[in-house]
Amino acid sequence: MMIAGKKTLLIAVTSALTGIIVGLAISTGLNFNTAAYSEEPKISKGTIELLSKTNHAMAEVAAAVMPAVVNISSTRTIKTQDTANPFQNDPMFKRFFGDQFGGSMHPREFKQSSLGSGVIVDKDGYVLTNNHVIKDADEIKIKLSDKREFKGKIIGTDPKTDLAVVKIEAHNLPVLKLGKSDLMKVGETVLAVGTPFGLNQTVTSGIVSAVGRADVGIADYEDFIQTDAAINPGNSGGALVNIHGELIGINTAIFSTSGGYQGIGFAIPSNMAKTVLDSLIRSGKVVRGWLGVSIQPVTADLAKQFDLKEEKGVLVGDVREDSPAERAGIKRGDVIAEYNGAPISDPAMLRNLVAGTAPSTEVTVKLLREGKAQTVKVTIGELPASLQKISKEYDNLLKGAQVQDLTPEIRKEMNIPKHVNGVIVANIEEGSAVTGLLTRGDVLLQVNKKKIGSLKDYEKEVSVIKTGEDILLLIFRNGSTFYATVSAH
Repeated sequence: MMIAGKKTLLIAVTSALTGIIVGLAISTGLNFNTAAYSEEPKISKGTIELLSKTNHAMAEVAAAVMPAVVNISSTRTIKTQDTANPFQNDPMFKRFFGDQFGGSMHPREFKQSSLGSGVIVDKDGYVLTNNHVIKDADEIKIKLSDKREFKGKIIGTDPKTDLAVVKIEAHNLPVLKLGKSDLMKVGETVLAVGTPFGLNQTVTSGIVSAVGRADVGIADYEDFIQTDAAINPGNSGGALVNIHGELIGINTAIFSTSGGYQGIGFAIPSNMAKTVLDSLIRSGKVVRGWLGVSIQPVTADLAKQFDLKEEKGVLVGDVREDSPAERAGIKRGDVIAEYNGAPISDPAMLRNLVAGTAPSTEVTVKLLREGKAQTVKVTIGELPASLQKISKEYDNLLKGAQVQDLTPEIRKEMNIPKHVNGVIVANIEEGSAVTGLLTRGDVLLQVNKKKIGSLKDYEKEVSVIKTGEDILLLIFRNGSTFYATVSAH
């Protein structure tokens, strides 16, 4: 960014230097054609007309979608402890000052603010955003494009997809129509609209770089649209729109080594967002479909062993007792090739499709069994509560770590040995004390030398740990067991 005064000085110096150069050229007899520098660029009329139409079209799309994108500021209360007095056990210190400066640690509170974006998806005030934008918020303020501000009320959150719905008391609002994200192709033009760094109504453009990105490590259910449209901190919860001005994604995360834009951003596809949105508005929670199988990718070696011509579909490693899959006749060793007409490419794809299917819906599943194709009808069930339950949050250094019971399904899917018992890490909140220490898929075997056999055990031990107190963990990861300390220092 250039300061105006410096710019004037720079122009004056440049002009003077140009005069000197021209004068030297004349005095030395050089052929210096200054007229060439005064000619207008030669751009054909057709090119200008084409680019003008493109500029007008992009500006028209941006103007149409910007009013439906809002700024979200949230405030939450953070509790910390005072630092213990380093002289609390010094006899000389106590002799002169007594115990009034003792080492007891008193809790302190301070307010932490964060900024994000949201998208109005209903004229009566429903706003779709990321869960991490409003997580643990004591107060939510939403600013519209016309500068009006409203207090936001959380309708429901879904950490497994990192989506949330907030309601404001307003009517006849501008909305974005949800497009069909499954129709987007790599290379198509998209616009990202949000409030990066708190800068309201910012629009960037790019293309769809990839679709169906999973295993990114952001959420439990991943099917991201990848884009090179600039997405920066504060864009979270904002809109990714197509050339029709339709919402095809909720901007969620960036891949960056510097914390800023590096050409790789991820958006939750609108198809997934719509399912979560409808469920949160209807019941305040997300009801997911359940098939009841443990699955794994089909590798070249497995394809050969199971008489498969191609490395497609997913291999069934186990079938849960009394599950929809068992009732439909699906068996261990089957390869699921299609789900309700959609070809299955990997486990994440099948998982997302099943989760997005309403319970009691009958679907068609195409199987390959011993090299032969067959079709079965399956009535999808509801994901059992035991498979959804995750840990509570506690006001200590393990805050931000979400764990759940190590179920037989998870054990098989993650290839965790039978002798390993504990709770599995489901998610780590960015910026928490355990960021970089724990990762998704870690199994916590002990907390402060106390054996952890279930989620109940974990919550019992963690609930008594004080704010700021160091925590010793015994962790199982990639076949190895090791100790690690969570410390505030």
